[in-house]
Order: sequence, then structure tokens, then C-alpha cells
Amino acid sequence: MLLWLELFSMLIIILIAAQLFSNSLEYFGERAGISSGATGSVLAAISTALPETSVPLLAIFAGTQDKMVNEEISVGAILGAPLMLSTLSTFLMVISVIRQRGLFGRMFPEKTGLVRDLNFFLCAFFIAALAMFVPIEPIYIRAMLSLLLIILYVSYLYFTFKASKKLVVSGHGVNPCEPLFFSKMGLKTNLTTIIIQLLVGLILLLIGAKGFINATLNVSHALGISALLLSLLIIPFATELPEKVNSILWVRKNQDTLGFGNITGAMVFQGTLLPALGILLTPWQPSKIVLTGVCVTFIAAAWIRWNAEKGLRISALLLNGIFYCIYIALVLG
Repeated sequence: MLLWLELFSMLIIILIAAQLFSNSLEYFGERAGISSGATGSVLAAISTALPETSVPLLAIFAGTQDKMVNEEISVGAILGAPLMLSTLSTFLMVISVIRQRGLFGRMFPEKTGLVRDLNFFLCAFFIAALAMFVPIEPIYIRAMLSLLLIILYVSYLYFTFKASKKLVVSGHGVNPCEPLFFSKMGLKTNLTTIIIQLLVGLILLLIGAKGFINATLNVSHALGISALLLSLLIIPFATELPEKVNSILWVRKNQDTLGFGNITGAMVFQGTLLPALGILLTPWQPSKIVLTGVCVTFIAAAWIRWNAEKGLRISALLLNGIFYCIYIALVLG
């Protein structure tokens, strides 16, 4: 009973923190003159990706005494994050507006940024998957692949911020939908207040996510779930909660570019820098569970990419939730 109570209390903290964070980030992006796409894909994505980034790092550098368990947790957490984002997170985001827009309604993120995010992710994730079949020795081959992934992310940042300037001029800047929460407490809406609220929201997100992860681990241990399955299914669900909540909040306020950017930008971050770490510091080898997750992630991301060209219909993106269910069935089966 206490485990479930802890889980619920951490969820409440995350929900409150997400409100503070997303609200202040809108104002920060507006003041900084950054496009909504860059705000979601870079600033929001990196900030809210901190909880899931910490899991493989802690597993590798400060994990248990069992090296194999540490490696399973780190590999599962690295690959499970983009799987969760491309399937369940996308599904929950679109289903949150199905009542407002209808089953055959559309989502309207800024197209060029969305396509760029997905192109970079698919390219990086292919390299990361390919590295699983590269022998550990000689290490320089894996080191070159890791370096290539890092270069890809730096290039992604360059092209994203380069496009940001033109998008702001063409009307794709960030437009906050409601007053800054701290201003409701009598504080002036200025850069200092915006940054303070942003930091408070981020700190609460990290505290809530860390507590939620610990509570989830305790529940899963009580249920007797293996380390790899835990890191592929349960840990990403817990760590991706900030992205899910923020994206849902944004699309419900018709800020589709921020909502999608938060997810696809996090996919790029987690499909480049984290695999670069895993390739070098873990065996990074294929297994049935791992390859199944990689294939489902590719299919789900490619499905969003294909629909981005045609127009993002809610009915089409609901299929991403089915992809997740198929993956669960294959893994547990």
C-alpha cells in the first residue's frame, strides 16, 4: 500500500512541476526570440530528458555490484526511451485532444522542424542499431560510430537554431497562452521571474521523476520482473513522464509544435548521445528483446515521418499506441 502511495504522490509532484516548467518555458522561448520548434525540440527536450538520461549513467558508473545487471539496465533504458516516445507518448498526446478535434481531426506542428527531427533520429538510430553487430575489439570502430553520433547531434543543433531565426520571422515564434504562474502571486513578468519559475519547475520535475523511478523499481522488484525487461518497459514509462505530461499540456493549448518538438527532440537527443555512451561502455549486443524494441521504434518513428508529409491525422497516429501493444505482446509472449 505504501509503495503505491509513494508512486501516486510522486506523480502529483511531476504534474505540478510540468505545469510550472511548460508555462515558464513558453515565456523563455518568447523572450529569447527562439521558434516554438527549437524551444520544444531542444530546450524542452533536453531539460525533460534529464531523468531518463540519469538512469543509464547511474547504472554504468554507480550501479549494483552485478556488472551484467548494470549493463542490462543501461542498454534497456537507452533503447527503451525512444521506443516509449515514438509509441506510447505519441499515442497519449494525440488521444488527449481527440475529444476536442475529433477522430479524423489533425495535428498542426511546424512541418520542417518535425521532419528534420525525425530524419536525424532515424539516421542516428540506424547507426546505433548497426553498432550492435560490430565486434567490441578493435574498439576504435565502435569509437568512430560513437563519435559519428555525437557529430550528428551537434549538426542537428546547428540546423535547428539556424532555421529558428527564419521561423520566428515567418510567425512561428512562441506565443504563451496564459499568464506566467509566478505573476499570479504578485511577481512581475520579467526574465528573472521566468528563469526562477523555470528552475523551480525543472528541479521539481527531477525530484518527482527520481522518486517515481525509485517507487516504480520497488513495485517491479516486488512483482519479480527481470532487469532487462524492467529497463525496457517500466523505467522508460516512469522517466518519460515529464515529456508525456508537457506534450499533453501543450497540444491541449493548441501548441502542437511545442508538443511534438518535446517528443521528437528528445528522440534525437536519446538516439544520439545516449547510444554513443552505450556503444563504448556496454557490450551493446543484439538480443531478441532488444532487436524487437529497435524494430518497433523504427516502424513507429517512420510512420510519424511518413504521415508528416501527408498531414498528421489523429486517427493515423493512434496506430502508434497499437505498435506499443504489439511490442508488449511480443516481449511478454
